[in-house]
Amino acid sequence: MNFGKVAVLMGGTSAEREISLISGKAVLAALHERGVDAHVFDPAVSPIWEIKQQGFDRAFIILHGRHGEDGTIQGALELMGVPYTGSGVMASALAMDKWRTKLVWLAAGVPTPKYRLLTPQTDLARAIDDLGLPLIVKPAREGSSIGVTKVDSAVDLGPAFELAYRLDPLVIAEEFVVGQEVTCAILDDASLPLVRIEAPEGKYDYKNKYFTDEVRYHCPSGIRADTEAEIGSTMQKAFRVLGCRSWARGDAILRADGSFTLLEMNTAPGMTNHSLVPMAARVAGLNFSDLVLRVLAGAALG
Repeated sequence: MNFGKVAVLMGGTSAEREISLISGKAVLAALHERGVDAHVFDPAVSPIWEIKQQGFDRAFIILHGRHGEDGTIQGALELMGVPYTGSGVMASALAMDKWRTKLVWLAAGVPTPKYRLLTPQTDLARAIDDLGLPLIVKPAREGSSIGVTKVDSAVDLGPAFELAYRLDPLVIAEEFVVGQEVTCAILDDASLPLVRIEAPEGKYDYKNKYFTDEVRYHCPSGIRADTEAEIGSTMQKAFRVLGCRSWARGDAILRADGSFTLLEMNTAPGMTNHSLVPMAARVAGLNFSDLVLRVLAGAALG
């Protein structure tokens, strides 16, 4: 397939810039390996309208976080008529907002942990009464576990809120679900094999995600086949009700009793050497460059 001149959108201005640059370099190298005329485009360096001026035919979005994964870049590309990878404007904005994702999922019957919104006026003791301890506090519109805190005692809830609030005025407190962390990639509306994650002391945080080799990843997951199939079909439903397209990665917790709950949907997943979608794709028979080309082939408008 002739993809024309391709802009690999990486970097950007979000708190996840560093990870986006790593992902973007890997995607760029894969495209060059397959003979695609691909070029770096960093919206933090060049105005976005230069994509049109420079004659790009498609955009591979590997920006993570705000102003890249939240519908803003997608809207600009729509106006310029440049097809782009991943979800459209609405789904990108919705999936980036963990609170509104929960509202849609709950309305559609998709399981997700109990939560409360936190504001400076919230009675934090009441939130603990509602959700119990431990609980998780997170900014609603950040990714890569940035600003996320596990709160084990009441005295820690205030500082955890303040940390999240500095990053985003929309803050969620969420019940802590005990179980195995799993992730399910969706590619062209089909589920890829689950990846089961074992992090040291259960801390699958920013550092362990990207900059250590302490985390153990299991793919095949070792989970019962019927449970894995149910998680996969539920993740497909979660993907569809948000209006996602092409590819994404959903995260979930599998409890000891075999039940599970979904945490979030990532519409521009990481593509670093620690990233989960390439792991799942490899088990499904797709090497990294095959995966990148499949994603690029799904570039669209609307």
